[in-house]
Amino acid sequence: MRQIDLQQLADKARFNRYHGGILAWCAIIIICDGYDLAVAGIALPSIMKDMGVTAQSAGFMVSSALFGMMFGAIFLGTIADRIGRRAAIAICLALFSVFTAAAGLTNDPYVFSAMRFLAGLGIGGVMPNVVAQMTEYSPKKIRATLVTLMFSGYAVGGMLAALLGKGMLEAWGWQSVFLAAGVPVVLIPFVLKALPESMAFLVRQGRIAEVQEIARRLEPSFVPQQGDSYALASDGAAAGTPISQLFRDGRGFSTVMFWIAFFMCLFMVYALSSWLTKLMAGAGYSLGSALTFMLVLNFGAVIGAVGGGWLADRCHIKYVLMGMYALAAVSITLLGYPVSTPVLFLLVGLAGASTIGTQIVTYAYAGQFYPAAVRATGIGWASGVGRSGAILAPIVIGTLVGMALPLQQNFAAIAVPAVVATIAVSLIRHGRSASAVERVVGVSA
Repeated sequence: MRQIDLQQLADKARFNRYHGGILAWCAIIIICDGYDLAVAGIALPSIMKDMGVTAQSAGFMVSSALFGMMFGAIFLGTIADRIGRRAAIAICLALFSVFTAAAGLTNDPYVFSAMRFLAGLGIGGVMPNVVAQMTEYSPKKIRATLVTLMFSGYAVGGMLAALLGKGMLEAWGWQSVFLAAGVPVVLIPFVLKALPESMAFLVRQGRIAEVQEIARRLEPSFVPQQGDSYALASDGAAAGTPISQLFRDGRGFSTVMFWIAFFMCLFMVYALSSWLTKLMAGAGYSLGSALTFMLVLNFGAVIGAVGGGWLADRCHIKYVLMGMYALAAVSITLLGYPVSTPVLFLLVGLAGASTIGTQIVTYAYAGQFYPAAVRATGIGWASGVGRSGAILAPIVIGTLVGMALPLQQNFAAIAVPAVVATIAVSLIRHGRSASAVERVVGVSA
């Protein structure tokens, strides 16, 4: 009778078409998610003009989706470890597609905010699930690269929103970019068919035939035998609630540091996503030029995510993150000062790389830190707690914009959290992470 360690099988597998399929579907889901989130910032000046709302009121309208994302990340991240990851992903996809489209059918600020809240449940809930999915199925040597490559779809979605937004806003109004967000709902049957279930979930459910098929596709040389038993070495869900597992085995302090880092980074991400267009328009740039800055921001995010993931697979991911957060502090601060247009574009790209890109690498680090059995829960709680930073950002920056403060002070307010995040990441106890423990167990074995 053989004892098959599924996580070790996945860790040592060579990248093949099966991995590529999982990567492609997770990336498509994140692209849709990124588009849904970005449309509010893209259309914000038009929405404010059409509905006649103030900058502070617009900040609250944008934050309604982020408030939903907080609950979605915590609830739908945690519930996925109980109902299965595929079902949770399908629920999230339906929520953010249907209700983002519904927001485009209203001209009332309160109804708009309610629709965006419901969409936010799905937007926030899908992130921890696809990160956990990609982390579980990626070969260990290229895990951070694949997770960040997949998650760079978030920035691609933002770029898509900026590109489509330029033409659609002029031709059909802001409602059109929201209505377009309903299209991904048709992908749900394909996602349910194409994505595998979490191996940890299948083992707990006793669905051995499915486990064997997944193991064979992960590693084509693997031949299942009658009597094989399957487990995950890092499956630590034996006792206690999933949430309590985040504070076991010396992970408690680092869990809090992850929450702080997520809070600070998401504050920066959503401050820029929600207000960069408006800030640049207020600085004298046309709406078309301001939308180009959003495109550059998200292009920089792709470079930062993929580059950060590549570095994280070759250097210590903790120190890569610290460097990226430090870069965010510098680049965002400099955005408030007069520079030539090419330099300004460079700074916007660096800001995207070191905020959105850094957030993606932070997700990858959290995915490696927690054991497989509570991975979606760990990422979901970090993301959910961090969403409070995302909720505050549009309101805080909207208030500053309403006060007509100098541009330098607005960007300085966005940059301060980067310093705090650098300190928080430096205090994470990497030796307590699942990846470090697995390495020690492997050496001792």
